[in-house]
Amino acid sequence: MNAPIQSPEFISRLLAKAEELGISELSSSDIDPGINRDYFIEWLGKGYHADLDYMEKHGEKRYHPDQLVPGTVSLLTAQLHYFNPEIDAKARLEDPHHAYVAEYALGRDYHKVLRNMLTKLGKWLQEEIPGLEFRAFVDSAPVLERAFSQKSGLGFFGKNTMIIHPKRGSFFFLGELLLSRRIEIPSEPITNHCGQCTRCIKACPTDAIVAPFQIDAGKCISYLTIEHFGVIPIEYRAAMGNRIFGCDDCQIVCPWNRFAVPLNTEDFLPRHQLDSSTLLELFAWSEAEFLRKTEGSPIRRLGYQRWLRNIAIGIGNSPYSEANMIALQQRLTITDEMVQEHIQWALNEQSAKQFVSVS
Repeated sequence: MNAPIQSPEFISRLLAKAEELGISELSSSDIDPGINRDYFIEWLGKGYHADLDYMEKHGEKRYHPDQLVPGTVSLLTAQLHYFNPEIDAKARLEDPHHAYVAEYALGRDYHKVLRNMLTKLGKWLQEEIPGLEFRAFVDSAPVLERAFSQKSGLGFFGKNTMIIHPKRGSFFFLGELLLSRRIEIPSEPITNHCGQCTRCIKACPTDAIVAPFQIDAGKCISYLTIEHFGVIPIEYRAAMGNRIFGCDDCQIVCPWNRFAVPLNTEDFLPRHQLDSSTLLELFAWSEAEFLRKTEGSPIRRLGYQRWLRNIAIGIGNSPYSEANMIALQQRLTITDEMVQEHIQWALNEQSAKQFVSVS
């Protein structure tokens, strides 16, 4: 019962089943995150998790999966690719009127998509292995996902702290099955391939990559536009540009992403023109429209007021136009106090640009 399951015939069927379900890559790991545990504790100690209190809330459960789910003795680690070669990310960023949504969020919520695949794989395993218990997680529990993904051979830690594969890039989601039986898929950890490259560090708009392999979440645009609930510090607003939900800059410049694997599911294709909409078009959404168009999307968790907050900053950063001023003024009195502060900032920025354009 305690012997690892590693027969080539079973592993071959397991990998075939995972592929059938749509999972891009599958590997395995024991439950010891190794040196990454110490890196995580050090990162917390420096306060780089900003106000993400949940990062330290669960104590040792985050790096001891057997404490999170008693009886866990191994993990299956999964990747699901979402790169869309039809989308020109650079062009989207360079158009100041465009509303930039991170590529991962243009389609359906990846949590649901990958977790559904992993749950089906877990049920298949239960049919194959009597008595097996499993839990599927996709960025939804205190698990050091990247640490176990790296240990299982699905990539290496890049200087931007993303998991990168030298043949597949980094545009993929991660997920895990926590198992009550040891399953071992043959693999070897991949050595770091960043070398002397510092493109991601130089490209970060807010200098959030404070050192190689270290990110200060409080400066990261993904954190500021998605996780942060309050007022976005003024010192980061101009650097946000037209990014209204997330940021892909460190991935866009990564040389390994010239090998990025295209998505293999229509779930991640853009919905509601989120890959081509302007800031003013999205700013005009009513709350009912926001709720309808973000149903089943990772953007839904943002909430309508923070959606307007982020877009207001983008409008403030765009070139002056009368249409911008009108849109901002119309929203000023019908939003909450937090959003009003950002709209007023955007109005001031637009007014300053108007003065420069006519002087």
